Amino acid sequence: MVVIVAFLLAFVSSSLKDTQNKNVEMDTKKQILAALNIRNVADPDAEYNKYVKADMLMQADGSLTENDGKFATSYEKEVKEQGRLHVFVCEVDGQTKYIFPVYGVGLWGAIWGYVALNDDKDTVYGVYFSHASETPGLGAEIAGEHFQSEFPGRKAMKDGTVALDVVKNGKVANAEHEVDGISGGTITSVAVGSMLKTCLGNYIPFLTATNDKSQSK
Repeated sequence: MVVIVAFLLAFVSSSLKDTQNKNVEMDTKKQILAALNIRNVADPDAEYNKYVKADMLMQADGSLTENDGKFATSYEKEVKEQGRLHVFVCEVDGQTKYIFPVYGVGLWGAIWGYVALNDDKDTVYGVYFSHASETPGLGAEIAGEHFQSEFPGRKAMKDGTVALDVVKNGKVANAEHEVDGISGGTITSVAVGSMLKTCLGNYIPFLTATNDKSQSK
């Protein structure tokens, strides 16, 4: 009986694997679209294909080459295990946007998201953040649109380095680059700021290159 049950469980798990993988892929595409301020989509595949024109990889010199691998759903793993830095080249209302995956650690667990910049590779167009286990009503608010809506219009770069940051609530000193953290969620808020600086910092060769020098190959 034990052998039969084990076999049936293995069979069910195997038969559902493709469906589970597809669901993860669809959820990832929804998150990428959310950074473009496109939310609550019914058909993630169709909307993704409409707005995301290319899934590119940044090279050491800041140039972009086409991702010749499968669509990824864990960008931390892509970077740490394969050194692959993804840049999603998008088009919204005829204007180019660049989306960068970001990831880090909050108060209680993993945090992650996506940052969309305008064609100037400096001005924030939109963001999306989520988390694994932050405190409801406090740090978990990084996943809310109220917090995320503070980012559009902020500048990502200053003097060739990443200046986009999240500071303790009420402590914004430079509104051009800083966003107010969540009241009562200081540790998670600061963690988001560190995540932005660290992950966007990986893309400095692309962010600081003029557009004619960083065209895709």
